[in-house]
Amino acid sequence: MVIRMDALFLVDRDARKKQMTGEERLAARRQHAEVWAEEIRQECVKLAPTVLPKSALGKAITYTLNQWPKLRRCFDYGEVELSNNLAENSMRPVTLGRKNWLHVGSAKAGPKVAAIISIVESCRRLRMPVKDYLLDVLPGIDDRKLSEIAQLTPSRWAAART
Repeated sequence: MVIRMDALFLVDRDARKKQMTGEERLAARRQHAEVWAEEIRQECVKLAPTVLPKSALGKAITYTLNQWPKLRRCFDYGEVELSNNLAENSMRPVTLGRKNWLHVGSAKAGPKVAAIISIVESCRRLRMPVKDYLLDVLPGIDDRKLSEIAQLTPSRWAAART
């Protein structure tokens, strides 16, 4: 299973190296890696009745099988990463700064800080200037209808500008 997992990541590494689009990466995953992912699932199904449920392997198998629809989303959408490393790395400053932000105010401030950081990280991921986005979107935002807000996400804002 570990060899198959390494192979899955190799397909994505190759896609990044070749600077493939989401569609091209999806096609490469489906052509090369989808079979390997299914082999991993089948091995989990085969092993599940033979291992202790509370063992490390038993827990890993249970998790894999319970999360399978979510784990295989990368074969439905080329933009979905195989790993959550990007998300974890973008959240690291939040974790490191948590003690410094105790002065933020109240329990209600946490979701607001999370939303702001999410926007900033989305802009960074899309390689677009955070300042330009915020200067364009924030003025007059309180005058917009709730139905218009969905059009203001960083990805939709960037798409509208190209």
